[in-house]
Amino acid sequence: MNRRIAVVSTVVLLVLGGCYSMRPSSGGGQRVASEVRSVQPGDVALPSGYRIEAVASGLTFPTGVTFDDSGRAYVVESGYSYGESFTTPRLLRIEPGGAHTVVASGGRNGPWTGVTFHAGNFYVAEGGELEGGRILRITPDGQTTALVSGLPSMGDHHTNGPVVGPDGMLYFGQGVATNSGVVGPDNAMFGWLKRKPDFHDIPCQDITLAGRNYESSDAQSGKIVSTGAYLPYGTPSSPGQVIKGQLPCGGSVMRVSLAGGTPELIAWGFRNPFGLAFNRDGQLYVSDNAYDDRGSRPVWGSADVLWRVTQGAWFGWPDYAEGRAVTSADFRPPGKAPIDAVLQRPPGTPPQPVARFGVHSSSDGMDFSRDAAFGHVGQLFVAQFGDQAPVTGKVLGPVGFKVVRVNLGNGVIEDFAVNRSPANGPASRLGSGGLERPVAVHFSPDGRALYVVDFGILMQKPDTSPVQGTGVLWRITREAGR
Repeated sequence: MNRRIAVVSTVVLLVLGGCYSMRPSSGGGQRVASEVRSVQPGDVALPSGYRIEAVASGLTFPTGVTFDDSGRAYVVESGYSYGESFTTPRLLRIEPGGAHTVVASGGRNGPWTGVTFHAGNFYVAEGGELEGGRILRITPDGQTTALVSGLPSMGDHHTNGPVVGPDGMLYFGQGVATNSGVVGPDNAMFGWLKRKPDFHDIPCQDITLAGRNYESSDAQSGKIVSTGAYLPYGTPSSPGQVIKGQLPCGGSVMRVSLAGGTPELIAWGFRNPFGLAFNRDGQLYVSDNAYDDRGSRPVWGSADVLWRVTQGAWFGWPDYAEGRAVTSADFRPPGKAPIDAVLQRPPGTPPQPVARFGVHSSSDGMDFSRDAAFGHVGQLFVAQFGDQAPVTGKVLGPVGFKVVRVNLGNGVIEDFAVNRSPANGPASRLGSGGLERPVAVHFSPDGRALYVVDFGILMQKPDTSPVQGTGVLWRITREAGR
């Protein structure tokens, strides 16, 4: 590179970095908003020829939608939200006119993060914040059976999914316990470290640690403690230390028989594999929530990604992001120390993602279009929950809060449903009645309508404050002949 160009480039980066450091965070939930939800379909912008309507409102923390053999819609309410807000997880049947009927209820072990219907039964991913994750089978009359229990989901991220694959097996995702492999003060802030002081990340295969440790001040004793990756808080690691892999494990996609049993590993090295979807060729795709700029080992500027899943592959967490090493200067938080690898050697070579979403967009539930009457056949529609700044990292403007579609052929991402406003953000920030926090999308059985699950109002002021009764189920259709 020409030396003068290099010098100019360096100066530009320093100036931009300085501007970023000096400006305050301005995330979508970083304001005192009205806790009363207005629902106005006209406030949502769509491509020409499409229309949106609210099917049901007044829901509390909804996270998924599915349909029975008669085409009736069902929604799961989570029963838990970040901010340590516990309610009752429920499976609801949405009646004509928007009323709902409770089919089944759970205990204090949410969040219920997703639902699917297959061969006469409902299957629900129970996140397991208090007791560990489970995969539940629920009959139409509400009888509940656990097919899998004891999943390692009592940390930052939970058990996600599920979806039935072309092989008739039930696939689900399992998030990791921490942001980037090391238990720290941020996990105490999330609430779980006090409940589960020995909980930590669990690898799917044997790994060898580099012996990198991270110091932090213990919230209770005030003492400085040293913590290594994949170890309990306050437990240091040593170079060459081997952590045994086990199943079930974190940061993974697993599958289980519809009759239940021992989970089988499909792939690992994810951070929070939230959305799972098979295309018409039977290929599995997964949306993965990327690192945050927080905790003892913060990672900066890491985009949420879409993965094409290959069985047996390792996708890079906790030492790679987007298929690149986190030791790259691109991921170094401004004004902080470089990031070190915590593994002595990687378990494999991570692939490159199919697409990269916005940093902190929280790209979550997704589904493929399969009917020409709706359009965009073969493209993937993804719900973006939106940033949770400043807790997860600083942003200069709201990121996410919409539904996007992905062209798998070239990785191009385009807005599909977004609030009408000169600025981006959730409806509560914009003072409108549009989308708040889309968390899942699912096409109707005939493929002609896209249902959008909108979690509702979640403010950061700066504490996480979810608002009950503000969730909405939307439906998007295409006008005939368009």
